[in-house]
Amino acid sequence: MDVNIKLVPEAVAFARPESAGQILTQISALYANVYGLNADDVLEGLEQREALGSTGFGRGVAIPHCRSAAVNRPTMALLKLEHPVDYKAADGIPVSFVFGLVSPENAGATHLHALAAISRLVRDETMINRLTDAADAEAVFAVLTNQLLRVAA
Repeated sequence: MDVNIKLVPEAVAFARPESAGQILTQISALYANVYGLNADDVLEGLEQREALGSTGFGRGVAIPHCRSAAVNRPTMALLKLEHPVDYKAADGIPVSFVFGLVSPENAGATHLHALAAISRLVRDETMINRLTDAADAEAVFAVLTNQLLRVAA
């Protein structure tokens, strides 16, 4: 399955949020700064999704996601947290990685395929170890894109 997820190097950042709310605010700001989306609109979409239940995936990963008319394909942003934050994940493990996903409004199956691709990535122990060991955003981007290319192949 070829999952066409947009990710640019500038959309990978290290962050120091103190709460799940700050995580959503910071990733929304990242979408605004990098992709030109409206931060308030992204934040509202992410908060509406979180109201349905935590997107804390487990194993130290959260995948907050929403849909927006402002994108034409699934678009990712990634925060590597300098200190783990409680995100109410099912396994109770605080979050160290936040994979944001904003998909087009009418991208039903495409959105689900993108979420599935991200979940496959973060279930891979080697991948998590490589992301953990990455010293800066550039290294995180390199690890992630090398893995995404392998997943899409």
